[in-house]
Amino acid sequence: MSAQENSESDGSPRGHAQLRRTMARVESKNDESLARGHALLWHGLPQPGKGPKPSLSLEQILITAIEIADDEGIDALSMRRLAGQLGVGAMSLYRYVPGKLELLSLMLDHVMARSEETNTATAFPAAQTEGWLRTLERYAWQHRARYLRHPWLLSVSIARPMLGPNSVADLERVVAELHTLPMSDREKIALVTTVDGFVTGTVQQQVMEEGAARETGISDEEFWERQAPHLLQAMESGRFPVLAAMSSDMFEGSWDDDFGFGLRLLLNGIELEVASRER
Repeated sequence: MSAQENSESDGSPRGHAQLRRTMARVESKNDESLARGHALLWHGLPQPGKGPKPSLSLEQILITAIEIADDEGIDALSMRRLAGQLGVGAMSLYRYVPGKLELLSLMLDHVMARSEETNTATAFPAAQTEGWLRTLERYAWQHRARYLRHPWLLSVSIARPMLGPNSVADLERVVAELHTLPMSDREKIALVTTVDGFVTGTVQQQVMEEGAARETGISDEEFWERQAPHLLQAMESGRFPVLAAMSSDMFEGSWDDDFGFGLRLLLNGIELEVASRER
């Protein structure tokens, strides 16, 4: 590094000025990228002018990106990998999508529109509720099915995604059914995010457990069988009398059953809160 570069990167006035200019360039680039990402979400690719037509469509890009993420995980998806899969150069892909952050937000919104992947017949059990509770119940089961089909959504949803029309429409549908509840608008949104938090938390557990089985080659059953002798010895030691007195099948059960049980507890609590406000 030259003496001039050193002086501009230290705490001197020139160094502060250089830092401000660098930050301004980064912020300007980020703002431009976000603006283009929002435009893509809400309006799609701009209409081509004169000259050769684009060789790719936005839908083609998103479907291919989703396939990579579904099959190999979100870490396997990069702009370079996606470009190779599409048969174009990496720089050509940036003409359509500014970067990976915007790509992930577009993928999220695209998946939200593909409701056929959360077929109610397989994703949603027999009705346990009605009215607005039924809406929340269906919302939870459908979102669970979507997350399980696309586990990478868990990381995208948490990472401050840019909300597009399909994501907003999904929220609109569920909130519209809550309009009669004795709650403020802020509380209604908090209610939906609470249900979604339960969904993402339980799905995260399932995805992590299934991922560990794939990565280690040890099934969940084998994993617990290997621990069984040590746990049995611990239970017989007298140190854990409450657990030792419980039935041997206390940890058995399906993910579907556990999810349904937890969801009923959550919805029952919400129903009690609403009832107390309506008295």
